[in-house]
This record gives sequence, C-alpha cells and structure tokens, in this order.
Amino acid sequence: MMVREWDPRTAPSVEIEAVLATLNAAQSVDLPDDPQWRIDAFREYLAVTMPGERRVCWLAESSPGAAARGEPVLGEANILLLGDIGVIEVCVHPKARRGGLGRELLGAAIRRAYSEGFASIGVEVVGGTPAIDFYEHHGFRCAYVEIRNVLKLSSVDWMRLGEMATGVGSGYHIEYYPGGPPEELYEAYAEAKEIVRESYDLGDLELRPSSYDPNRLRASLTTLHARGLKPYIVLGIHEKTGKVAGLTEVVVPAQRPTRADQYDTIVVPAHRGYGLGRAIKARMLFELRSSEPRLTEVQTWNAFENEPMLKVNAELGFLPDRQWREYEADVPDLVRLLNLAGP
Repeated sequence: MMVREWDPRTAPSVEIEAVLATLNAAQSVDLPDDPQWRIDAFREYLAVTMPGERRVCWLAESSPGAAARGEPVLGEANILLLGDIGVIEVCVHPKARRGGLGRELLGAAIRRAYSEGFASIGVEVVGGTPAIDFYEHHGFRCAYVEIRNVLKLSSVDWMRLGEMATGVGSGYHIEYYPGGPPEELYEAYAEAKEIVRESYDLGDLELRPSSYDPNRLRASLTTLHARGLKPYIVLGIHEKTGKVAGLTEVVVPAQRPTRADQYDTIVVPAHRGYGLGRAIKARMLFELRSSEPRLTEVQTWNAFENEPMLKVNAELGFLPDRQWREYEADVPDLVRLLNLAGP
C-alpha cells in the first residue's frame, strides 16, 4: 500500500473514474439512501477552487500506478487551504478500512497544513457513520451541529405549495434568477447576507460555501459554474427600498443531478413576519420542478436553534434525516498525536 500526492487537474481519466468508484463504494455503505455520484464534471468538482484557495489531494493505492491501470483506489484525501483554516476530507474504500489507511491519509493532510503554517483544521462529518469515531479518536472536537432535512418532490402537495409561494405580505415581490442574480443586485444581495450573518451565532466554523461581499459573491458564482454546480436564486425584494429582504439559494450538481443542495436561506430581521421565508422556498421548488426534470429530491441543513426555518421546512414537506457535524482541531496537537514531527 502506498499514499501519493495526486493532482486531479492533470490525472488520466482512468484515475478520476477510480476515485469516483471508491467514493460511491463508501457512500453505498455510509449513506445508502443518497444518490450515487456520476462522472459528469467530476474532475472539475475535484480540481476547481475559489480564487486564493488551493486543494491538495492524495491517493492510496495497493501498488505504484495501480489507479492508472484501472485498479480500485483504496482511499483518497484532500485538504482545502483557505483563509486561516484547512478543511479536510478523507474517504477510504469499505474493503480497506480498519487497517490504518485513514490515519495515514489524515497524516498526509495534517503534515501539509503544518508545513504551510495553518494553526487549525476543520472537517464536516456525517452523523451515524464511522467517521464520527474516527475523528474523535484522532483528537477532533465537535464545534457545531446541524440537522440535514430531505424533501422528496414526489411527496409535495403542489396546490398547497402554490398558496405558500404567493402568501407574502404587501410591499414585497419575489424574483427568480437561474444561474445567479444580475450584476446590479450583487451589492444588495451580499448586504442582506452580511446583516443576517451578524445577527446569528453560526458556530466557530463555516465550512460550507457562502459569500458576504459583492466581489466574493461574483467569484463564488463563477466557481460554482466551473465545478459543474448550477445555482438557482430566488429573492424577496422590499419594493419601497429595492433592498433584498430575503433570499434562498439552491445548487444542482452535474455529478448527482437527482438531488439538489439548498445553501443559504435567509430573511433580514427587519423584514421577518411577512411570510418571505416560506414564499421564496416554495417559489424555488416550483422553478426547480420545471427547470430540472431529473431532480427528485432537495436537501438542506439547519441549526437546531433555527426554529423558524425548521418550521418552514416542515411545512414544505422536508423530513429530518441525519446530523451534520463540523469538527475542528489544532494542527500542532494533531502533529504530536500522529507523530508527524519527524522529517
């Protein structure tokens, strides 16, 4: 068994396919109800990052060149280096687990973070999977917990949903933008997200995409498209001021087009109580039904404390699924624990 650094941008297609097969093998055991990943834009998904960010990847093979020969990949790890934190992912094929491979892949990522001066590292961990015990055993602390909720479109009462989509208070209207908002709304869009960000305690970590200034929002949308992730945006506009009073974002990945990811859904505090959260999410579901014929499910994540949005999700038909935890650890502590301080 060997672990080597690996670049998905230049890797042969057979290696990309091998990594995909390992990801799906792990998911079939850990998340059997989730849709399998497809090869469509999978290279781009692995390789493309936001400006100023870098992703470093490693492969675990049974022997040198095994993946290039079409043999199964035993595991894959990557670290996204952004700001002052590294965000890691470790995936081990079910048949290769419990032999120390996960620890070796984790060590490769920690060694890189340490060599580049990163003080802390984070990881998203799915509840009910072996990853919980793995990361806690290796010194990671849980910093933030959300619940994933999943909506099956086949269960939606579309007539009732139509009432929700139009049930917004006077003085507001709803706008829909496939691909992203127009340039003239970037500043108002980012301003709304920043206001809500300041009004909530979102925990110590923010490992999921979000943008709070116009330039980062522009770069984020460009990056999403380049990774094969198509964004859909619905805005609630306050007619008197033209401000963005509420927004919801959904991304449909080319890699698994049957399940969409709900990113942020927010309502600015001054505009709450007018039915905006329910209306914009309902309008989004209608638009997705016509724009994405392969789509069967939408998944979203919410903190347990966010009772208003959890209530809206329940009214729309979302059902609680699994905990989603964000863990963190200090890099120097991990270096000592994993005995990585040597040359």
